Amino acid sequence: MLKVNTMDESNIPIDINIGKLQDWLVSRRHVSKEWQKNIIPIREKINNAIQDMPVHNDIAALLSGSYINFFHCQKIIEILKETEADTKNLFGRYGSQRMKDWLDVVKNYERDNLYLAEAAQMLARNISYEIPGLKRQITKEEQIQVDCEKKKNDYLKSEGSAKTEFLNSCKQLGIKGDKIKQELVERLQELPAIYDKIGSSLKPLRPSIDLYSAFTKYILGDEASEVLPLLQYVVEHGNTTVYEWMYGEAPLSVEPDPIHIEVNEEQQGGGDQEGGAIDFGGLDTSGEIDFGDGDAGGEIDWGTIDTVPELDTSPDFGAESLPDDSFIVVEEDGLGGGVARGTEALTLLDNPKTRNQLIDQLVELESFLKMRLHETHISNESQSFSLIQQLPTESSDALAAMLATVQDASRALLAPEIAHLHNVKHSNKYVDVLTAQLQQKLVMCDKMSSLAQRESERRLAASERAAELRPLLTRLVERTVELQANIEKEISKKYKGRPVNIIGGVKFL
Repeated sequence: MLKVNTMDESNIPIDINIGKLQDWLVSRRHVSKEWQKNIIPIREKINNAIQDMPVHNDIAALLSGSYINFFHCQKIIEILKETEADTKNLFGRYGSQRMKDWLDVVKNYERDNLYLAEAAQMLARNISYEIPGLKRQITKEEQIQVDCEKKKNDYLKSEGSAKTEFLNSCKQLGIKGDKIKQELVERLQELPAIYDKIGSSLKPLRPSIDLYSAFTKYILGDEASEVLPLLQYVVEHGNTTVYEWMYGEAPLSVEPDPIHIEVNEEQQGGGDQEGGAIDFGGLDTSGEIDFGDGDAGGEIDWGTIDTVPELDTSPDFGAESLPDDSFIVVEEDGLGGGVARGTEALTLLDNPKTRNQLIDQLVELESFLKMRLHETHISNESQSFSLIQQLPTESSDALAAMLATVQDASRALLAPEIAHLHNVKHSNKYVDVLTAQLQQKLVMCDKMSSLAQRESERRLAASERAAELRPLLTRLVERTVELQANIEKEISKKYKGRPVNIIGGVKFL
């Protein structure tokens, strides 16, 4: 009966929590409380012994990537038994100093079970700090890779957006974008032909103007003045000079003011060659240029820029808006030989003042047709009283066709490409800001490309660091598993072979 109890007791496992392993060893008097100060001389002996080691693959593996402990020392002695076999004397002792050094290390380790206390401390440190720390570091490097990839894609997307905006803007302006300012200046030569084509295309507006004139005479009677005089003139005569519009005869010669736009190579496409920001001089470029969506008239948002007087886009076209040099110099014999100078040498669509007047009259005609079309719908639906019911009526389809013709004319004149070229011609400040805004998109492309490249390099570096850490983690886990097994085996020896389980150890990694 006693024998059975003894056998049963020998099979009862000893469970020790990893966090209390050292306290357990001290409380069972396997190790001393002051074991740590006694381990220092042993570590010094190990450091000295390592300096003189034979070339051997197994020894190199033991010495790499791990803190040497008692169990490693035992393996080194087993290897030295082979490498130092020729130093063994007749009494079975080794004459090799290497062997003597390592045997001395093992002997000191076994005194007061110092090896067991140190091994328990190593195990607890590996489980609680070393292995989790390596795992966190690898996870951090992997997260850096994910973040870098995301940032890289975001930068590439921003680069693509900036490039697309640049190309769309260049397409809208009708330039390639290689030398922005030079190409804009060269395109100014096309303006006269464009304006003449637009002037000729206004002839279909005659029915709409006649209807508006009849309406005005019906409402105001004999007191009605001529409606849309400038628009009627362009419909009848085309895009003539301002001189001819004002004086009723073509000039003998035209002497327009020269266009002074300085083209500097440093301001051309490709951004700042120094990699810095565009030099805007004294301009406040906080306002973005609105390239329009096709019907915005190509107006520029100047932000806080003080626009030049020549670009008067206000609806007030009083005489004060005319420059002083817009009048013909009167000499003794009359009109000074019929020479058109200054703003009078410009065509009606090219002169900012008359161009704005023409746009305003197109808007007035469009508003009338919209009102007339609305009146027609109301009359057809409710037969209610209308002020213009007694006028010669036009069908809704005819009015809609007139309205479409007027709107087409407005769109042609207010096309962003033409509006930009017009402003470029009449304002050096406008062309500088427009050029700088386009160049800034190229600078943004370069910047986003550089940032994307930087994130690629960061991702690669993080990947390499993670690749270096993974083998270290694998080796540390393997050594920790081996260390725990050795500790459990050594404790088991002290309890007649009872099984020992260290709870919270490598099984929970």
